[in-house]
Amino acid sequence: MKVVIAPDSFKESLSALEVANAVELGFREVFPDAEFVKVPMADGGEGLVHSLVNALAGQVITQKVTGPLGEKVEGFFGLIHGGKTAVIEMAAAAGLHLVPPEERNPLKTTTFGVGELILAALDYKVERIIVGLGGSSTNDSGAGMVQALGGKLLDVNGCEIGFGGGALANLHSINLEDFDERLNGIQFDVACDVQNPLLGETGASAVFGPQKGATAEMVCELDKNLSHFASVIERDLGKSISEIPGAGAAGGLGAGLLAFLPCQLRKGIQIVVEATGLEEHIQDATLVVTGEGKIDSQTIYGKTPIGVAAVAQKHNIPVFALAGSLGPGYEAVYQHGINTVFSIVPGITTLEEALKNAYQNIVSTTRNIASLLAI
Repeated sequence: MKVVIAPDSFKESLSALEVANAVELGFREVFPDAEFVKVPMADGGEGLVHSLVNALAGQVITQKVTGPLGEKVEGFFGLIHGGKTAVIEMAAAAGLHLVPPEERNPLKTTTFGVGELILAALDYKVERIIVGLGGSSTNDSGAGMVQALGGKLLDVNGCEIGFGGGALANLHSINLEDFDERLNGIQFDVACDVQNPLLGETGASAVFGPQKGATAEMVCELDKNLSHFASVIERDLGKSISEIPGAGAAGGLGAGLLAFLPCQLRKGIQIVVEATGLEEHIQDATLVVTGEGKIDSQTIYGKTPIGVAAVAQKHNIPVFALAGSLGPGYEAVYQHGINTVFSIVPGITTLEEALKNAYQNIVSTTRNIASLLAI
């Protein structure tokens, strides 16, 4: 028996590798001689770096960078594929978790630290950079990132504009003469799991701004400023990026990456599946175990369990999914390659207890699954 274990993390509780370890422990109690292959997964947001590093025996590099409010924070990125590929989470430098709730203001927060992480990765002479979008505190469309990479965003007096989505109103011209030349020839793959354009009612400011602290008045100002940024980009760089699906991801960072770097926006789970060589592991498996913290009607839209199941389905391998909780509409996953779903929570409990006991609950649940298979 060969069991491929390819879960996402259980947010606020266990990393993807910890989930995989718990699944293996439960199965080994019943099938001690089985072959277990653990492939920690992620769908492109927070946890991307550690999932790929754990799956591919890479390393995590810590790096002091500029945080979203201009202060120094301890950022990080991963190196995989023998150091040829860097993996960056934008949230490691500009994440919402780095800004106290009372200080959240996307008029001021910057992606400058994201650019600094890219520069740090270039110092390792990588050939490819994977960037995960998600968990952003910013709404500057990557302007800060561009400034960190050597681009000049100038006002009418030829002075550099400040940080944040509010400062974009002062932008007059773009100068890329000092843009870091090492960026030429680097392959960028951007993990983006939303389809929002940059502007309008479904754009970055309107949809994601409020969760970053934007009031209704701020949303209008931010959207206007992003529109201005897009128009200057089109005039100075000849690129129209505002209507591209995914341009509005991470406060418009998707648009900034498309405008200034040679990249493509792709579903995060597709990037992770390819990077980990998941299909090679799955094609001769007996069964596959996947999962995430919550499985519900939204899981079918590019989440890890569905991405894993799509690979298994190609080879007619059954898929078991585990979840901390099952939400409304979870049954939709049965139409997308998942054969059965289990909640790991044994009974009525508080959220705090469920998070605390997740590891043992996974072990117990998977032992029961294994016992059923053994009958």
